Amino acid sequence: MRAQADRAFLWMPVAYGLGAAVYLGLKSEPPLWPPIWAATLAAVVAAAANRWSPWRGLAIMAALAAVMACGFAGARLRTELAAAPIAPAHLGVVPVEGFVVDVANPSDHGARLLIAPVSVGGLAPEQVPKRVRLVVPADDVLGPGAPIRVLALVDPPPGPAAPGAYDFARDAWFEGIGGVGLAMKPPTVIDLAPPPWPLRMVMAINAVRWSLAERLAGDMQRIMGPDDGGAAGLAVTVTTSHEDWLDGQSRDDLRGSGLAHMLAIAGLHTAAVSGFVFFALRLGVAAWPWLALRVSGKKVAALGGLVAVAIYLVLSGAHPPARRAAITASVAFIAILFDRRAISLHSLSIAALLILLIQPEVVVSPGFEMSFCATASLVALAELWPIRPRAVGLPWALAAIQRARDWTLAMLAVSFVAGTATGPFAIQHFNRVANYGVFANLTADFLASVVLMPAVAVAALGELVGVSSSLLSGPLWIAGWAAKGIVGLAHFFAKAPGAAFTIPSAPTIALALSYVGIVFACLWRGRLRWIGVPMAAAVALWPRPAPPVAWIAADGDDAAIVVQGQEIALKPDKRAYATGLWAQRRGFSLPADATTAQKAAFDCDRKQCAPINHTEPALAAWWTIRAPKPEQIDSLCSGAQILIIRANIAPPPACAKALVLGPSDFANGGSAEIFRDPKGWRVDWAQPVRGQRPWTIIQ
Repeated sequence: MRAQADRAFLWMPVAYGLGAAVYLGLKSEPPLWPPIWAATLAAVVAAAANRWSPWRGLAIMAALAAVMACGFAGARLRTELAAAPIAPAHLGVVPVEGFVVDVANPSDHGARLLIAPVSVGGLAPEQVPKRVRLVVPADDVLGPGAPIRVLALVDPPPGPAAPGAYDFARDAWFEGIGGVGLAMKPPTVIDLAPPPWPLRMVMAINAVRWSLAERLAGDMQRIMGPDDGGAAGLAVTVTTSHEDWLDGQSRDDLRGSGLAHMLAIAGLHTAAVSGFVFFALRLGVAAWPWLALRVSGKKVAALGGLVAVAIYLVLSGAHPPARRAAITASVAFIAILFDRRAISLHSLSIAALLILLIQPEVVVSPGFEMSFCATASLVALAELWPIRPRAVGLPWALAAIQRARDWTLAMLAVSFVAGTATGPFAIQHFNRVANYGVFANLTADFLASVVLMPAVAVAALGELVGVSSSLLSGPLWIAGWAAKGIVGLAHFFAKAPGAAFTIPSAPTIALALSYVGIVFACLWRGRLRWIGVPMAAAVALWPRPAPPVAWIAADGDDAAIVVQGQEIALKPDKRAYATGLWAQRRGFSLPADATTAQKAAFDCDRKQCAPINHTEPALAAWWTIRAPKPEQIDSLCSGAQILIIRANIAPPPACAKALVLGPSDFANGGSAEIFRDPKGWRVDWAQPVRGQRPWTIIQ
């Protein structure tokens, strides 16, 4: 314990994040004053212990307790500051008038526009959401800054697709998105009063980003040809974060090969761009003897790196992963300016604490968990890595072989350690383990860092300042082939035999143990740190309980069952995302032809579904809100073990032996999972897991 005293600061972001995580995990909204009083009391104890106690550990523990209480209070305050109107449930199809703030990443059904609405249907001004995200056809995209009117089906942000699954509504709350929907008609440009200047500035920046994305994609496709193997799409994505030019197959291959981080501008991209600028400036200063004698080339390069980080952050859209990477890189460059180590656990802790102070909610987001655990594990690896003195007088050939050996071993260790540190979160959140992820990252990350990002940086800068596309052919050609190579590697590793396997999510306690284990192994000094290694494997090794046998959507308008480990959706042509997410989270396989599998197990039409061929579990459904005729409901009940009724009726005596779920159940509980139980059936609802929080509107 005494050996950890000088590393106490490293545990401050851990304590702050723990307090924020406790707040976010509560089932009801707590008052603000208890954590404030707790932080004050702990701070007083820390000060007193530091003054009078001979045991320094007491002061450190009290100080960390104060920081933890501050994390709880900070997350509570952040929730208050993020409060904004949310679209009411069942709003329906309404006209939306407002400004296009940005073009968000596309969905499977079309492009997405992020809109700052001026009016939404018949809502009063104080009820209009701050932001609304709408899906529009890809051919009807209007760029940022356009004043538009669109007829759209608008709903509040949806809750989890299944109990305990990803809660989009919580993220939407902190991002200010109060409504999502689908455009029923193409948007049209209209006249609106000028918006406030902060919004105008944001739209102007996003308009530059969108224009750069269009020019970059067009010029690269001109050089690479129309069949560019995803090169233009990936190059635009890593430059502006717009994925609209990246085809779905390339996206799936990147995710399936363990290269999904290529799609979110974060640490790899920011480090590559700012590192390229840093080393180019340092080389330039060193090459000019007059200047090299008068200024510190390292500090000039660090200032240039800071400028590059700021510019790239703006061009990328300043999304949460990019903000985290920018803060981390900025702390490293500032450390150089103050003659400190650029890369250390101390600087990483400062970056993590700054991010948590600004956005405490990210402590439970996969991006934050994976990026900081990976970075911390690599810095800890650097602390342990043996540094051997170089041999003197070796022939250059032998020296080159030794250096190549050392670099190869180091790169393999980096890929393995980073992959191991992010593995628990990949399993828990994405339920997929890429078996060749180490080799995919070893090759693709090297290609991206050394070739793609520097070439894209030069090409993007040229596009911004108006350089002729013919003069940019060289950087565009290099970037295009590098991007094509990365997509090709992703396809190779994603389609290789045994490329990946799925693992169902573990209980939350297992993720918490893995999280603590990784952090402990990275931050603790001494041999005791190795206790964290088996703890980090908790997500992979934790026994999974018996899986559910059926799933029902939050509004009761869709369902799925499991037969011999394979999911069968009752409406295979709808809500593919929700049913696919449930299958992924529980480790179920999907049939090769979902429609054929459904027809073999159910007799369905627009109004109802009934099990056939001795389907088990025998789930039946009445889909419409109109009351069925007595003979219809009796027929459904006669062969059903589980019955879904969306009509507001009392179940007849014929349904006495079936588990009947009606409109009031879904209104109160949201989505549901059904488990076999010795006494019958057990239903787990999503809403009790979420609790009563500001973002948990019951659909």
